[in-house]
Order: sequence, then C-alpha cells, then structure tokens
Amino acid sequence: MKDIPKFALTLLIVTIIASGSLAWVNKITKPKIFAIQSRDLNNGLLNVLPAAKNGVIVPVKSPSDPDNILYYEGFADKDKTKLIGYAYLVPASGYSSIIRTLVGIDTVGNIISIQILSQQETPGLGTKCQEIRSGESKPWFQHQFAGKMATNLAVDKDGGDIVSLTGATITSRAITNAIADSSKSILGLINK
Repeated sequence: MKDIPKFALTLLIVTIIASGSLAWVNKITKPKIFAIQSRDLNNGLLNVLPAAKNGVIVPVKSPSDPDNILYYEGFADKDKTKLIGYAYLVPASGYSSIIRTLVGIDTVGNIISIQILSQQETPGLGTKCQEIRSGESKPWFQHQFAGKMATNLAVDKDGGDIVSLTGATITSRAITNAIADSSKSILGLINK
C-alpha cells in the first residue's frame, strides 16, 4: 500500500516525458509531411491533367469555407481561356485504410487519368492498385479508368468494366465506387 503513490508518481513522470517527446517529434515532422503531401498533390495534378503542363491549374474553393478546395480547373494556357478539365481528390474507405485518389476528367466527365496518392492496403493484395507490371509504364489498375465516364463506373464483379484486383475486391470496389459517387457530386457543382 505504501508503494502506490511512488508507482503513481513514476507513471506520471513517464507519461509526461512520453507525451512531451511525441509532441516535439510531431512539431518537427509536421511541416515536412505537409511539404511532401503538397509536392505529391502538385505532381499528381499534372499527371491527371497532362494538357495543363504548359498552362495552369487553379483551385476552386468553397464560397462558405475559403480553406476548403472543392476541385481544380485545368487550363491549357496561362490566360485561362482553354479549359481542358477538372481534377478532384476522392477519399475511399478500403479494406484497411483510407485510399486517397486524384481524378482528372475532361469537360464532359470522361476520365483522363487517375492517380492513387496514398493507401495502406494489405501488402501484395490491395497495394497492387499502384503496381506497374513488368514491361508497362503505368499502373495497370489505374490506367483502365482512362476514357470511361466518371459517373458510370463499376468493377467487373458488379457488372462493370473495371477489372478487380485479385484478392482485393474490397479495395477495387472502394476506389471505383468512390470515384463514381464523387464524380456525380463534382459534376453537379460544375454544372450549376
């Protein structure tokens, strides 16, 4: 009984040191993580809207919340006269993580390209959503979305054209359905 206050004090000191250390590490790494995410987003925007490489990509923000980017508009020229399409982030709840996908569509809603920015799915199964097969230059799963109507997508197991990843139907379905659902919302905003 006499040792309980001693153990409580020791536990309190260890907890304070541990939480202080975590806060310090978070403070140091947060700007670097943000910089890497920004770089990946900028590179991704140019990948999903390749015709904007010599033009400009402009964020469209929510009127009610200026910090919230709804989507991006891509222009083929710096004067913003030749609109080539739109890009937007799509979060999807996969098998074991949130999958962040960047989608680029043309002005009528056909997918130009998609790029998975982050995922932590099951190694060897769900992670194949970013796999580049031998002899190919693009991830095969992502490449099959190109040219398809963004609002009309489904995996093959649901009667659609998107070939599911073997052993990772949940991941395949999550990405595909999230793109279709988000595309309906984004096209609704754009066509207002």
